[in-house]
Amino acid sequence: MELDPGFKAFYAWCKANDIPVIIVSSGMAPLIRAVLSNLIGEESANEIEIIANDVTIDADGKWEIKYRHPSSGFGHDKSQSILPYRDLANPPTLFFFGDGVSDISAAKHADVLFVKVKGDGENDLAAYCNREGIKHILFEDFSKVLPVVQSVVTGEKTVTQVLGA
Repeated sequence: MELDPGFKAFYAWCKANDIPVIIVSSGMAPLIRAVLSNLIGEESANEIEIIANDVTIDADGKWEIKYRHPSSGFGHDKSQSILPYRDLANPPTLFFFGDGVSDISAAKHADVLFVKVKGDGENDLAAYCNREGIKHILFEDFSKVLPVVQSVVTGEKTVTQVLGA
């Protein structure tokens, strides 16, 4: 696996500005943490919260997925992981980055939705957003994302402005 170009700079800026980076995934948390540790270092990887499916490891070493939301087709309904932030006394601006079908449930709950352009041209999330009228920003890598996030966080632009409304 490769780290998305620009992610290290994006993460460093977020960390320097006290902006939490949370990975919301339909994958398995221990595997994500291990890959992330390899890509950005164990210390940085341990600072990033991961909301994903978990695993149980039997005495014989066999792994079994422990789904967050077993009724979801992806084992994790991502909207249930981001909606609690809406209930905070001072809800933060929610920037959400997605690339596929498993992100559809969360797409309409983000303030700024970034949809990753995939190399194969397939993009179910973008098609869903277009069909449902959900404003989003297409991106190829995190180097394109950082200036947009910075402009909203610093107040240079509003969410409405970056979404081109």
